[in-house]
Amino acid sequence: MRWETQAATHVDDDALPGLEERSSVLESWPTPGFDGMSFLEITAKSALNHVAGDGFMGGAWTINPYRGCQHACRYCFARNTHTYLDLDAGADFDSRIVVKANLVDVLERELAGPRRDVDAVQLGTNTDPYQRAEGRYRLMPGVLRALARHGASISILTKGTLLRRDLPLLQSIARDVPVSIAMSIAIFDDELQQEVEPGTPTTRSRLETVRAVREAGLDCAVFAMPILPGLTDTREHLERAFAAIAEAGATSAIASALHLRPGAREWYLEWLRAEHPELLPLYDRVYRDARGRFGSYAHPDYRSWLRDRIRPLQRRYGLGRTVVAPGTGISAVAPSNRAKQLPSTSGEPMLAAATLF
Repeated sequence: MRWETQAATHVDDDALPGLEERSSVLESWPTPGFDGMSFLEITAKSALNHVAGDGFMGGAWTINPYRGCQHACRYCFARNTHTYLDLDAGADFDSRIVVKANLVDVLERELAGPRRDVDAVQLGTNTDPYQRAEGRYRLMPGVLRALARHGASISILTKGTLLRRDLPLLQSIARDVPVSIAMSIAIFDDELQQEVEPGTPTTRSRLETVRAVREAGLDCAVFAMPILPGLTDTREHLERAFAAIAEAGATSAIASALHLRPGAREWYLEWLRAEHPELLPLYDRVYRDARGRFGSYAHPDYRSWLRDRIRPLQRRYGLGRTVVAPGTGISAVAPSNRAKQLPSTSGEPMLAAATLF
């Protein structure tokens, strides 16, 4: 693979005497309790990532303790990043997890060095910092303490109920630096949730985590996204979702249409083709442009239509508070637009969620 010089068995014939065998991969092995999983422990060169450009994440500082994600969400936009390691965006992304074993030491060194100006850091913008691997490696407590000592505000976006382990620490940190927490809960149908997000905690356990965050005195937003066309965009599903989110005590909730970026697109559509082939014409209409190209983003008419279905639910349940969404830096409430109806394969209009740009 592209990073084979990091492998523990690599020998560098050009190295100085005594340094021929060098490695930044510590170990790679299957682990008891993690059937079908392999962990690739590396010694990372950096902990902080600075997002370039002027997009909605442009200029942000992020930390990703892990590459790949055991949550195995079929739609995960980060899948294609695994191909940078010459691993595949499908099964490898779900089961071959890269662990930055020395992350905390590197972070502390960076915060004390040229990057002393880092004042806000987002966690969970790529892969989940509270995926199951965190229960073994316990990287997050050290990361949180290092950021708090530095005085940087902390934003966390996660599907992981393991967040509850660190609530006492987050309570303490929040006395000194701003802490924002958001729980991602996309599917409020247990059977569908296990099909589409087979490695995630249940919807109920994530709602209980929202409740625990609120009981700890911290705000907790819910990202009820992505909305899956033809599967979770019905009035019944969305009503159930927002009612449950409000009952759990969330401080706000936002939703957006599914993004099908390369890597995630192929993996998701393979599943859709096998399990819901009747929906393929709908996805062609929603995601293909006038030239017949399959894009990453849903058609603007669909997104606008989704917005108008979500907005009344946000108002009814008091979840439409305008705040900066944790982990994204974007407003949790988008401007209202009149929706256009698109034809539906099921007889019901394809309405759905508040899309963010």
